[in-house]
Amino acid sequence: MNRNIAIVGAGSMGTAMAVLLSKNGNKVRLWSPMVEEIEMLKKNREHITRLPGVKVPESVEFTNDIKEACKEAEVVVLAVPSQTTRQNCKTLAGIISKDTIVVTCSKGIENETCKLLAEIMKEELPNNNVAVLSGPSHAEEIGRDIPTTVVAACEKIEIAEFLQDLFMTPNFRVYTNTDVVGVELGGALKNIIALCAGISDGLGYGDNTKAALMTRGIAEISRLGVAMGGHADTFSGLTGVGDLIVTCTSMHSRNRRAGILIGQGKSVQEALDEVNMVVEGVATTKPAYELAKKLGVSMPITEQAYKILFEGKDPRSAVGALMTRDKKTEM
Repeated sequence: MNRNIAIVGAGSMGTAMAVLLSKNGNKVRLWSPMVEEIEMLKKNREHITRLPGVKVPESVEFTNDIKEACKEAEVVVLAVPSQTTRQNCKTLAGIISKDTIVVTCSKGIENETCKLLAEIMKEELPNNNVAVLSGPSHAEEIGRDIPTTVVAACEKIEIAEFLQDLFMTPNFRVYTNTDVVGVELGGALKNIIALCAGISDGLGYGDNTKAALMTRGIAEISRLGVAMGGHADTFSGLTGVGDLIVTCTSMHSRNRRAGILIGQGKSVQEALDEVNMVVEGVATTKPAYELAKKLGVSMPITEQAYKILFEGKDPRSAVGALMTRDKKTEM
């Protein structure tokens, strides 16, 4: 489409998006606040710690100057930790024009307010169109041009369709959806279930256990999603079941890897230190637990995850609590 695009955040997803969008014929600037990171990218044309082996095209520009990155940007892609979304949007508010579309690739819920990222973006950037790109999409595979399918979500279908055209390649298929709440919640809450799937693996449990966690996990994700205004059908799609499958089963998943370490007996902090990347499921568990209580939604897996992460509950005891709950009908 040959558009001017700024990518805020030069981690694995930001770098993968830079590769994808530049190969699609766009002018891309990739920003990071870390001087060392930008110097490393300039020197190697590769993020040697976050996305090793993936070469960034020569057309991509790297910068520590966010004003320079966003100069004349028609689209800004946020590829930052979810808990920094508000601050990054505050920065953008004084830089970008009202015509700039802002799309987030992040997945999470703000800790202090229990708000979704698109809601935060609309608060801080009230004059801009905001959207979400979500789905089963590990950066490690996007960067290597492995077939991937995602969803562009915006309340305005014409913006979602614009982003569909912008991101679509022969190996990166994009669907559209106007259910932003459902798309965001699927992407955020599956990280909690993936943590639990990892804990199950770390405890030495098997495929039966993981299948149960994933199935009952999507059930409670859907319950909260519908209670918050999402559409039930969204949770059976790419940003619900699809994202849940990939995050619970892949070793690319930071959440699953952190869960494995916790299941093996490491503390939460030790697990986070060893993964050495942002594990969104940990931060998301607290606001998800609080939202479930506030709305009266049953989320037993999320509740036990909260007790493991923030109250020091033994993971085996948490599994026991789930398995010995009162009898229920599935439907």
